[in-house]
Amino acid sequence: MVRWRFGPGGKRPGGIREQCEERVRALGLPARGTLTIDEVCAHISSLHGRPIHLIPLDLPLGSPDGLWVSAEAQDYVVFEQRLAPVHQHQVILHEIGHVVCDHDAAPVMTADSSRLLLPSLDPEMVRRVLGREHEHSEVELEAELVGSLIGRQIGTWTAQRTWTVPPEARELAARLAALESPTLRGRDE
Repeated sequence: MVRWRFGPGGKRPGGIREQCEERVRALGLPARGTLTIDEVCAHISSLHGRPIHLIPLDLPLGSPDGLWVSAEAQDYVVFEQRLAPVHQHQVILHEIGHVVCDHDAAPVMTADSSRLLLPSLDPEMVRRVLGREHEHSEVELEAELVGSLIGRQIGTWTAQRTWTVPPEARELAARLAALESPTLRGRDE
């Protein structure tokens, strides 16, 4: 498995743009303009040693447009399926930016609280989904910049792309679709 951090705390000398450009270069993506979102996911999955599944959902009003769910052996990028295709791509790439940057989450609830409120979900998964800093934090800026830099490599921005939930993600998709948590309300992607 590839670790994306460059040193203590994932920081490297230089500005955030230089750090993000280096992270994207380190991915070894094929030439500009030749990739699709699916190929980017497959490439990063192979480097990261974990499959990335894209899950389109009608997310609850007020929830973020996208979420990265890091489960034990795979990653899920959940995104609002009612967005315009170009916006969907940016949301997906932003969440993939979190994967590439190996962002971690700050706890939003204890494991015991998580088990009590959401007994069918792994407490660590809940922490990783709901615990990230949001708004204009450096973590979100970094994910957005990495996603945008990867987006430069995308050759196809299909307007009629139809996303399907892979069979191994259907149970998670159903749980997330039913989840209308006040914790998710009002948070940006």
